[in-house]
Amino acid sequence: MKKCYLTVITFFLYLALHAQVWQSQWLSAVESKNDTNIWQVFRKNINLTATPQKATARIAVDSKYWLWINGELVVYEGGLKRGPDPNDTYFDVVDVSRFLKKGTNTLAILSCYWGKDGYSHKNSGKAGLVAEINADGKIFVTDQSWKALRHSAYGTTGDPHPNYRMPDDNIHFDARKDIGNWIASDYDDSSWRYAIALGTPPSAPWNQLVERPIPLWKVEELTKYENDAQLPKISDGKPIIANLPRNITISPYLKIKAPAGLTIDMRTDNYKGGSEYNYRSEYVTKEGVQEFESLAYLNGHWMIYSIPAGVEILELRYRETRYSTEFTGRFDSDDPFLNSLWIKCRNTMNVNMRDAIQDPDRERAQWWGDVAILLGEILHSCDLKAHALIKKAILNLVDWQKPDGVLYSPVPSGSWDQELPGQMLSSIGMHGFWYYYLYTGDLATIQHAYPAVKRYLDLWQLGSDGLLVHRSGGWDWGDWGDNIDRPVMDNALLYQALESAINMAKLTGNEADIPHYESMRKSISANYNRILWTGSEYRSPGYTGITDDRGHGLAVLVGLAKPEQYPAIKKVFTQFFNASPYMEKYILESIFRMGDPNAALTRMKSRYQKMVESPLSTLWEGWGIGAEGYGGGSYNHGWSGGPLTLLMEYVCGIAPLEPGFSRFQVMPQPGSLNRASASFETVKGTIRSSFQKLPSAMEIKVTIPASTRAVVGVPASGVKSIKLNGIQVWKAGKYLKNAVSCTKLPADRIGFEVAPGEWSFVAEY
Repeated sequence: MKKCYLTVITFFLYLALHAQVWQSQWLSAVESKNDTNIWQVFRKNINLTATPQKATARIAVDSKYWLWINGELVVYEGGLKRGPDPNDTYFDVVDVSRFLKKGTNTLAILSCYWGKDGYSHKNSGKAGLVAEINADGKIFVTDQSWKALRHSAYGTTGDPHPNYRMPDDNIHFDARKDIGNWIASDYDDSSWRYAIALGTPPSAPWNQLVERPIPLWKVEELTKYENDAQLPKISDGKPIIANLPRNITISPYLKIKAPAGLTIDMRTDNYKGGSEYNYRSEYVTKEGVQEFESLAYLNGHWMIYSIPAGVEILELRYRETRYSTEFTGRFDSDDPFLNSLWIKCRNTMNVNMRDAIQDPDRERAQWWGDVAILLGEILHSCDLKAHALIKKAILNLVDWQKPDGVLYSPVPSGSWDQELPGQMLSSIGMHGFWYYYLYTGDLATIQHAYPAVKRYLDLWQLGSDGLLVHRSGGWDWGDWGDNIDRPVMDNALLYQALESAINMAKLTGNEADIPHYESMRKSISANYNRILWTGSEYRSPGYTGITDDRGHGLAVLVGLAKPEQYPAIKKVFTQFFNASPYMEKYILESIFRMGDPNAALTRMKSRYQKMVESPLSTLWEGWGIGAEGYGGGSYNHGWSGGPLTLLMEYVCGIAPLEPGFSRFQVMPQPGSLNRASASFETVKGTIRSSFQKLPSAMEIKVTIPASTRAVVGVPASGVKSIKLNGIQVWKAGKYLKNAVSCTKLPADRIGFEVAPGEWSFVAEY
């Protein structure tokens, strides 16, 4: 009863803390509930008796908006895809202090309502916008005194449209129907109608409003293309290829002189990325000099402008927009291949970060199997603002849980509700929720997520053989490719999910749940090798395909495989290559775990050779592109970026020992590398680790931030003595009196626990 009582209190505290009181009304310029791709504009003048010291706007919309104050752009693509749960809607909080002035201020908002569900968005069913500004305590609201108009220049393109997974549509803008400079303070809106009021939040169909948990986008200035000097000044009617510096997310821009009625098409080389139509923009000219920026983002390596012959081209540019984070992580080594691979991993991660952690091509959807790999990339290469995107992904997953306990992704979603059981086990497990907690120490998120984890694990059962009863879920998928031995994989996935649940139960005061989890783990441990290990490999009864490398990697990672099995498992990894890049990350990690960095790097370089040598700047969904790949052959898939995490965590050896890096380890695995260095920002500060092989010695350098400590494990093989910052601390197998030793380490390491500061360990051979 005590635990139930506390759970109820926690729930109502959560509601109280997140409740928002609104005085404004939802507005629309249209009555229709069934129309799609509706673009609306809203205007209002407000008067201030003084320039405000502090002014904050709260804005909610289905689906996106752009805000100007006094003609100056304040928000570029505000709003998040719905929703925080199946019913509710996000709202933005925007600091508008520097845009407001004493006297009359003109507020102008453009909104776009998609009007349909997608794999990443739950349609509310009604176009609407609500906004509220607090300027030094004075509240300005949206109400029926606002002017509103459906923007006549925005419309719908002809076929093809984005594929069925996408909630939004192509951009079509007919400049002949434009409404003028409607954002300007002196614009005459007297012919506009007053807005239609649709209720004060919380009101259907948008329901409760939940504060946006991630920052507004990082928005760059309009920028020249890489080959700007070579772009034509007069179009000859042939497609114009405008090069981007790498694969990024952008909005295209043009300034031209043309007659009226011509159609210009704008798309990237990624228009059919993942084999299906994505997004394009279409502009119909008016007479004379004109400019246009397409507001919905695209991604690719180059823009393709199709401009009718004879049109004078004054400027072609682009604006990059992306998740607002700085790439503070670094990796460098004496192997150019690994350096290039790390950068391509980061490039791919960048285009996978937006409203959610997503692939950027045919879906823009948050598949949680992908997230479980991408979160490691984010934590090792981004500043702390990126942590919020992982937290949002966790909250989305548990807050969209079905009444029967099923977890599924992608979420948010209005047109997908199918469980992928293997991905869900990865998500709630040691590489998902618990990994996030170790790196951030974010207890509140684990407390919120644990009840959903328990309800989901309650769905899993063991059979008479002591192993799991297969759950097919909504989509019985384990990985792309062939020769998938599911019992070997799935039992390992359940085993690690149960370990994570035990950790979370201890952390959240739910110790009563632990015996059940331990009982299931004990059963799997007792029967996994008995039933699935043949003496030379893992193979489930009845499986007749070639040996599956995937399950072998998972068995090592979760601790079901024993050290005496490692030689045979390593042999499997030299002979079989069934895994897609999704499961390959776990295989490579398992080889590092077995203490064989040379084998891990050799396989990594073999598997990723084609991607690294490609001129493309991002990594692929499969080992090939298009028909040679999986699932559509996308060349932007974050699950392929696992090597970024492995190079930081294993080659340079940085990993937390306690949540939030209160204590961490540095145990580099150099292998054949002569040098490597890594650094990334943690909640305790920036950690740096490097190693360099010297004549008859190896130096390991470590930077330890304040408020934490590090255990440094020096490779022991052949070491005669160790100096720490020039002072000898270990010699001939013994720690000297002045050493701060750490003996709870593998036998192949000589360990030291050190305080914040800069440390240099020189191991002499």
